Amino acid sequence: MHLDVQVLRDFYYRSALGRAAQKIVRDQLETFWPVAKGHTVVGYGFATPLLRPYLTESRRVIGLMPAPQGVMSWPAGLPNVSVLCEETLWPLETGHVDRLVVMHGLETSERPSELLDEAYRVLGPGGEAVFVVPNRTGLWARADWTPFGYGRPYSLGQLEAQLKRHDFVPEAQVSVLFQPPSTRRFWMKTGPVWEKVGRAIPAVMAGGVMMVLASKKHPPTRRGVGRAARVLNPLDVLTPKPTAGRAKPV
Repeated sequence: MHLDVQVLRDFYYRSALGRAAQKIVRDQLETFWPVAKGHTVVGYGFATPLLRPYLTESRRVIGLMPAPQGVMSWPAGLPNVSVLCEETLWPLETGHVDRLVVMHGLETSERPSELLDEAYRVLGPGGEAVFVVPNRTGLWARADWTPFGYGRPYSLGQLEAQLKRHDFVPEAQVSVLFQPPSTRRFWMKTGPVWEKVGRAIPAVMAGGVMMVLASKKHPPTRRGVGRAARVLNPLDVLTPKPTAGRAKPV
C-alpha cells in the first residue's frame, strides 16, 4: 500500500512537520555515512529527501521510486536523477551500488522478501544499506496523517530477523523521531529537546522511526540470491529464427 508521490512530496517539502522529520532522519544518515566520495548512492521508495548531501562528492546518486507510488523529478534545479521502476526489478546492474537507502519502501511493499533480494543483488562487495521503517511501538506508526502511519510497522527484532533471512548483517541501529507527530507549536518548538531526551533514555521513550544499518553478507547462504538477472536484448526480436520443418531454399 504505497502512498502517492504527491502526498509524500507535500509532507516532506511543504509541511513544517515533514521538514523537521526529514532533517532528523537525514542527519542520522550522515552519521552512518559521513563520506560517500566516489560511491554510487541509491535511494528506493521515497528516500530522495535524504540524498541531497551526497550529490556533490558521490560518483552517482539515483532515486528509485516504485511504480505504485509514482515518480517526481528530483533534485529541484539540477538534472533529474529519479527513476520510476518496478518494486522488485530495479534498472541497476548487479553489484554496482555502494550505499543504499530504503525509506517508505519496505513497509509498504506487497513483496518485501523479493524486494530485499533485489536490494541484496544491486549492492556490491562491502556495500551497506540503511532501512528506515516505522517503529510499531512509536506514536508515528499510529499517525496516519504522516507517511509513517501507512504500511506494516516493525519492531527491531522483526526487522533484524527479516534482514538476516535475506543475507544482510545488521551492524547498527538507532531510533529517531521521539517528538509527537503533531503540528502544534509547542511540540514543534520542543522537538529538539524530545530528540535529545529520547536518545538518552530509549528504554523509556519509543522513537517513531527505526534506522538499521546493514552490510551485505557474501557469499549468500541461500542459493540463487544476488544472481544477475538476464536482460533480454530488444533487438533479438528482429533476428530471424530457424523454423522446424522449413524446406531449405534451392
